[in-house]
Amino acid sequence: MVDVPRQHPRPTARLRSVGDGELRLHHRVVHGYRRAYRMAGEGPALVLIHGIGDSSATWAELIPDLARTHTVIAPDLLGHGASDKPRADYSVAAYANGLRDLLSTLGIEQATLIGHSLGGGVAMQFAYQFPERTERLILVSAGGVGREVNPVLRAVSLPGADLALAALRLPGMRIQVGLVAHLMRLLDTDLGQDAPELLTLVDALPDATSRSAFIRTLRAVVDWRGQVVTMLDRCYLTQGMPTMLMWGDRDSVVPVRHAYGAHEAMPGSRLEIFEGAGHFPFHTDPARFLALVEEFTGTTSPADWSRDHWSDLLRAGRPGTAAGRPDTARSRAVERDLREASERSAT
Repeated sequence: MVDVPRQHPRPTARLRSVGDGELRLHHRVVHGYRRAYRMAGEGPALVLIHGIGDSSATWAELIPDLARTHTVIAPDLLGHGASDKPRADYSVAAYANGLRDLLSTLGIEQATLIGHSLGGGVAMQFAYQFPERTERLILVSAGGVGREVNPVLRAVSLPGADLALAALRLPGMRIQVGLVAHLMRLLDTDLGQDAPELLTLVDALPDATSRSAFIRTLRAVVDWRGQVVTMLDRCYLTQGMPTMLMWGDRDSVVPVRHAYGAHEAMPGSRLEIFEGAGHFPFHTDPARFLALVEEFTGTTSPADWSRDHWSDLLRAGRPGTAAGRPDTARSRAVERDLREASERSAT
């Protein structure tokens, strides 16, 4: 673990209880599409962004504790959960724009972002597009920092995936897949750690519209060779923004080595590894997750961005480059690694 420089803790916030009514889904229509979200608590804003195929329900058990000291906003991304599922742009850049617009309608101008899996990629993209609105980044098993991804997701990106997903909904097939998942868990495989959670994502795709939105989202970030979007080439821009990465060391979806690569690429970032956890460390050990979030938000100062600071970072470029061009053998190796990690970046 490497810590960012610590600040003196903020004064202890007044704790408040959260009623069940605050945890229910709310809805806002933005650009003609209904977007669902949960919102609870008072204090500095904390935005929870779920992963692909998931919804704000993944955070439900954590929201009451986080909402004691924060205003918590947990949206269902477009195409997910109870939000509309149009034939639309499901790229990470589009999700970042949609998140900005939803937060604007809720009167939230700045926030700490917590993103899981695809949501981690959306959080990084949001910080890249709107640094002045991002106070901190907490990335949990985040996508978008390497090519590798679970082979099942690569397969689902292929033609005919909609039929395969529909077949998994058949009672007999669902039982067989469940038995295989149980066997993998008994054999103590990494995929077995995540199989129950992943199967719940399949259950969350009850109809053709949901499956279509899922596949369109997946194909925006994954193809048969792996992840096709990366933020590694611009991670140096997080300099000065408090950033913490959390990862399970048995993640079968996004390998834990991505955590170490992202940590190295993000100046001053902090890395926390959850031993024995898979792709959902906040489900495996929610107490530790909550303690880390509270400690991190309480001991770091929000990023304070200016146009001049952003311009200075861009002009300086990534470490190991000069005037934006590689100038050493090491920097050429870094460039090669970046090309191998992904073929394009989200913009």
